[in-house]
Amino acid sequence: MKSRFTLLSLALLSLAGCGETKTEEITVQEEKPIQVKTQELSLQTIARNVEYSSTLEGYETMNVAPSVTGNIEKINVEVGDKVKSGEILVVMDQKQLRSAKLQYANAKKDLSRMEVLYESEAISQQTYDQVKLAFDTASENMSFLDSNTFVRARFAGVITAKNYEDGELYSGQPILTLSTISTLKSLIGIPESYYPVVKKGMKVNVVADIYPDKVFPATVEIVYPVIDESSHTFQIKLRIPNTSDLLRPGMYIRVKMSMGDVEALVVPYQSVLKLIGSNERYVFIEKDGVVKQIFVKLGGRYDDKVEIISDEIHPGDRLVTVGQAKLIDGMKVNVVK
Repeated sequence: MKSRFTLLSLALLSLAGCGETKTEEITVQEEKPIQVKTQELSLQTIARNVEYSSTLEGYETMNVAPSVTGNIEKINVEVGDKVKSGEILVVMDQKQLRSAKLQYANAKKDLSRMEVLYESEAISQQTYDQVKLAFDTASENMSFLDSNTFVRARFAGVITAKNYEDGELYSGQPILTLSTISTLKSLIGIPESYYPVVKKGMKVNVVADIYPDKVFPATVEIVYPVIDESSHTFQIKLRIPNTSDLLRPGMYIRVKMSMGDVEALVVPYQSVLKLIGSNERYVFIEKDGVVKQIFVKLGGRYDDKVEIISDEIHPGDRLVTVGQAKLIDGMKVNVVK
């Protein structure tokens, strides 16, 4: 009985010893450093080109909305019509204007009579001033009603909207919309880091997706002086000639801008990884056999390389370029050549 117990104990000890050996082997295998390749980072001179998306607008837009209510007597244009500056677009009901013209004519006669009497000192200054005030008021009222009865185009352009027909009652919504087509504009938000670079008069290129083989030149007309504190961007206004008449307000465009030559960190594109489930990008920097995960922003793409931007990465740092997909922050690695 005793001998059986001894043999069983030895067998259990033997099995336990084998289990410990396997555990040690697994632990050693898990701690074995991953082999990676690295490259030392250095600043390179690049031509920084950036691209922003926006939509086109008419350089000038006029909502034809008279300051008097009443029936619309006649609309002289249709959507798509090109008009000249000063052309009459809409004629409103003329009853108020006719009445104002009669009042003006009467006030003018009164003023003429009073001027003769005033020069002969037959009336006082106060009486003359009252008649002159009545004339000036009638003149201003007639001018106001004339401009709001015969509504003219303030600039040359194209009718882009029509909301009423002849004879309808004007109720406040613009009767027409007039926009310039020969010249367009676009407002774009630019990151504040480029504020010292972007200047008035700067030349840029505009591309519309429906004309993939065409480039439309444009000019920075206004650089707005305020930085938006929430988005850290500032606005610019582009002036875009449209002499070819190909572009239209509302079109989606891409604006390509050159920010000049800069010193930047440019790395192989495949060395930059994307965080699953987001648009965040990151790289691994190796130091003394240990890697650190650092999130970066991407700049321009240059063939198989890309600019990375981060305050935590500097020239001389060693970037992991091979084996980075298997790494996690703080992992030990073995750098191979």
